[in-house]
Amino acid sequence: MTFSHRFDPSVLREYDIRGIVGETLRPADAFAVGRAFGSLVARAGGTRIAVGYDGRLSSPSLEMPLVEGLKQSGITVLRIGRGPTPMLYYAAAREAADGAAMVTGSHNPPDHNGFKMVLGGKPFYGEAIRKLGRIAETGTLVTAVGDECRLDITDSYVGRVVQDWDGGARALSVVWDNGNGAAGEVLERLTGRLSGRHVLLNGTIDGHFPAHHPDPTVPKNLEQLIAEVRSQHADLGIAFDGDADRIGVVDDTGAILFGDQLMVLLARDVLSRNPGATIIADVKASQVLFDEITRAGGNALMWRTGHSLIKAKMAETGAPLAGEMSGHIFFAERWYGFDDALYVAVRLLGVLARCAQPLSELRAALPKAVNTPELRFACPEERKFAVVAEVAARLKARGTRLNDIDGVRVATADGWWLLRASNTQAVLVARAEARDAAGLERLKAVLVAELAASGVTAPDFAAAAAH
Repeated sequence: MTFSHRFDPSVLREYDIRGIVGETLRPADAFAVGRAFGSLVARAGGTRIAVGYDGRLSSPSLEMPLVEGLKQSGITVLRIGRGPTPMLYYAAAREAADGAAMVTGSHNPPDHNGFKMVLGGKPFYGEAIRKLGRIAETGTLVTAVGDECRLDITDSYVGRVVQDWDGGARALSVVWDNGNGAAGEVLERLTGRLSGRHVLLNGTIDGHFPAHHPDPTVPKNLEQLIAEVRSQHADLGIAFDGDADRIGVVDDTGAILFGDQLMVLLARDVLSRNPGATIIADVKASQVLFDEITRAGGNALMWRTGHSLIKAKMAETGAPLAGEMSGHIFFAERWYGFDDALYVAVRLLGVLARCAQPLSELRAALPKAVNTPELRFACPEERKFAVVAEVAARLKARGTRLNDIDGVRVATADGWWLLRASNTQAVLVARAEARDAAGLERLKAVLVAELAASGVTAPDFAAAAAH
């Protein structure tokens, strides 16, 4: 029996496979992912792949054909069921599986879904995803009879996360917002094993996301959490995205700690035990983070945005910690090097339980900078990378020094500004940071001029609240 499947070109992304269910992504695509990914693993000598799925309404209908495709490639599938993406990563590590595949739409709208994969304990992205598409289309597949078994990993995962609790005597009051995402059942068990007082919001897994969208990088989505932290007089609030590999945090006053601010606190703690270690952050992070890593005795490394790219760089450098502005944070110190918001939360609680100061004081003591948040604005898919290339070419022609490891990051006497193309959406991403408000206005003016020179309308800076 011959098999050939052509994916919609828009779903084969840089870090994962992602599309709109019923339009660009269907059960037939899930089956094709299973056949092609299973064939890749089988040809490499692998036999076992762990599979999980998130709480989206479409996820069960994609998980089943994915499993069937893997089995027809001769793979034994370890089905861990519904839960957060990091629990699947943990299952693959604990069971020494040859690969892992997660059905998840992450933080995207409810009608989106997709697949995140791991091969041989390493992220599966970029050219590997493009190769998977070619294998499915050409039909160069392994055909054999596989098998499946169900594996309940939840208690093991929760126990392993709790094992790394390293807090002091201070009992914390914590509000958790699951956002009706995939971590609900796991979070209930986890908080039941932690000391202190814990209040859970939106714990029921519901793919309609009735309370708010599960993306903790958007301040609007944290409004419920902020109100509850203030009402409960809690020490902090913690939120997750839809599959719980990204974290959002608010302090005891309800103020948001962005990803780079959170990384300062975690980096200081890690470096207290690992002096001189490399700590990685993406190009969107504040210069304050890189400076504070250096001040704490670490080697600050700026790297490209993208959870797969960061994980690969961690493995290459042996970094014990890495993080992104988006809330993907990766621990390799005592953990496995993957992004796990539940684990990061426990490590953060440990830091705070050993500290007499409230989180708001730790935040207020950070060096001050005036900056924009991450600004995302529409740009056609076929133009987004070209726009960044045009800006870079003009800057270089003028002799401007820039960091082009991921888009364009330009440092000036005022501070820095960044323009990059998203690898996952038809948008451009911009950010700017200065020492004072006047400097920030000058940086924004330069950015606006460069966008205009490429025929792009600048984002609405006024509508975005600076932090």
